[in-house]
Amino acid sequence: MSRPVLVGISGGIGAGKTLVCRIFSLLEVPIYNADENARWLMAHEPTLKSEIRAAFGSESYLSDGSLNRKYLADKVFSDPVLTKRINALVHPAVQSHFKDWAQRQESTYVLKEAALLFETGSYQELDLTIHVTAPRALRTQRIRKRDPHRSDSQIDQIMKKQWKDNKKNNMADVVLYNDEQRLVIPQVIEIHRLLLAGKF
Repeated sequence: MSRPVLVGISGGIGAGKTLVCRIFSLLEVPIYNADENARWLMAHEPTLKSEIRAAFGSESYLSDGSLNRKYLADKVFSDPVLTKRINALVHPAVQSHFKDWAQRQESTYVLKEAALLFETGSYQELDLTIHVTAPRALRTQRIRKRDPHRSDSQIDQIMKKQWKDNKKNNMADVVLYNDEQRLVIPQVIEIHRLLLAGKF
């Protein structure tokens, strides 16, 4: 059987990527969550674990072998060089895991959901990309409601790590608007219809 079409879906924090993926899953489209699988691989994949230990020290893992999230987050989050280094280890492992997973799916296309699809360059490994977009003010409002523990400066810091929407909209094959002006479900259904028909 030939492999499914590989479709990437991304969107800045608060854009509504998770909501859009939920609609696709109701249409029985297999979805691979890159961020969740990255966390799983960092905790369980032996080669990746030893590479992380070598790059960031034995404190990267707790005595029970589980990932020391706090240590790594404190070390990496504020240092662009270290962020680049961990990405260089994790992203190839995720890419390989995703390709193996996609090959096992019996569907016309699969979705790879990733927050930093464009920023990491992983979009280049895909056949098609979808970017979920919404105005920054609306995204901030949604994040405040969803994550009341986050301060405005934390939200701002996360957004600064992500490329601006207009840049990603220009790079994406399809832009899906979740701006409360256009209905989301009809947009998803139309993308789904075109993918099933091989129109992209």
